[in-house]
Amino acid sequence: MFDPDIAPSGTLLGLLQRGRGDGTLHALAAPRAEALAALNDSVLHDPRRDWQVENRSLYYARLYMQLDGGLEQIERHLFHPDDLVDTGEERTGLALAVLGHLAAYGRDAARLLLRSYAAAGSNWRWALDELALRDDDAGLMTLAPAVLARFPGTEQGEAELAAAVRDAFEPRPWRLWAEDPRYAARLAAAGEQGSFDRWQRQLQPSGPRPGWSVTEVLTWAQQDLDPAPTEHRQYAAARCLGAVAGPQDRPELLRAARSAPDAARAAVLHHLAERGDPETFDLIEAAVADPFSSEQLASAALAAFTRMRSVAAVERARIWAPRTDRLGAAAAAVLAQRGGRRDAELVLAALRRTVREEGPDADGLWELVDGTGRLGVACAAPVLRHIYRETSSSHLRGRAAGALAATDPGFAAGFAVECLWDCEETTRELAARHAATGDDRVVEQLRRLAADPAEEDEVQTAVRSRIGPDASAV
Repeated sequence: MFDPDIAPSGTLLGLLQRGRGDGTLHALAAPRAEALAALNDSVLHDPRRDWQVENRSLYYARLYMQLDGGLEQIERHLFHPDDLVDTGEERTGLALAVLGHLAAYGRDAARLLLRSYAAAGSNWRWALDELALRDDDAGLMTLAPAVLARFPGTEQGEAELAAAVRDAFEPRPWRLWAEDPRYAARLAAAGEQGSFDRWQRQLQPSGPRPGWSVTEVLTWAQQDLDPAPTEHRQYAAARCLGAVAGPQDRPELLRAARSAPDAARAAVLHHLAERGDPETFDLIEAAVADPFSSEQLASAALAAFTRMRSVAAVERARIWAPRTDRLGAAAAAVLAQRGGRRDAELVLAALRRTVREEGPDADGLWELVDGTGRLGVACAAPVLRHIYRETSSSHLRGRAAGALAATDPGFAAGFAVECLWDCEETTRELAARHAATGDDRVVEQLRRLAADPAEEDEVQTAVRSRIGPDASAV
């Protein structure tokens, strides 16, 4: 994940970067040149906080279609000299995904641009995957010489080809090329080598293995971590403790939880938390509150607590939730997920405090937002609306919309309407179930979503439940 440069939420660029439904509506009402400039900026400078999970490509592709936007700027971006040195997927992935959707909508220029980039670009695998879903056999066959030429006929080149065939997200082009006599022998050998490599890795797993005792597991948890301090071996060690530790080992585990090196101590905390040991809560509090605890230990202790599912964990969360430190935040998250109506005030207080101190993109907001919806905290609606408007995370905005649907009587006629154009399919599905149809735009958009072959099945199911022959919405 990275922190992109996000424009203010009240601007057209800020709305499009966030993927909000209002971004599309404002773009369609703005001068076309201004709308296309903001759209191109969003596509060429990926605005997502986590580009691997947040959706924008279909959202932007639809707007390109509605604005009849050209692809010249995308072409310049893909074939810029930077493509030779900055080969990370995040530089070109969004643009390629947008082209894939445009090709599916029938834009031949997008399909041809994908073919050109698959033949010459550094992120050719992504372009080939897009074409595997949208191009015909003849088009894919024209790419075989250029793609296979990337792998010289050396030992290393054949090994890289085997890895490419093995790891292909969309195998269709490789299978198609393997049917051609010109490439069949080479691709068959590559496929066999890839299968052998996978089988060999399964038979000969790499990495260190702990001994079969509590002491040996704890030693292994800390072993050789100085050169790689970010390795999260404590989780694997906790699973090993679950297999080797018995009731007779509890005194040793408690001693380790108080005074062992950090990785071993973290492993023990996870192990004790999973088994609901009554000493766990005090040990976790000591690990988090100690000013000399490392970040690794404090984070592991908090993670161990939030994974606990017992009634005792909820009771302890009620004691810790008023705190204003990290332990209080973790406790509020536990109450948001597993507390009862009596915990609504604590969850709301934590939500307000987190937004006030850390802003609308704070990591701790996810569980708290869900919790206000689950607990039906009606007075949380103002802060939920603020999060909805301001967050740069489309996933968090979707969760805020879900909480508003449960807490805000005005949601159906308000935010639910713009959510029909949102970039996240789960948010569009929510809107399809809640948006008030008194607005003509809602009816028109519901029909458009129902007829769009690129729309997700869950969204179309929700739409058809509103506009089907037995529905009374329209």
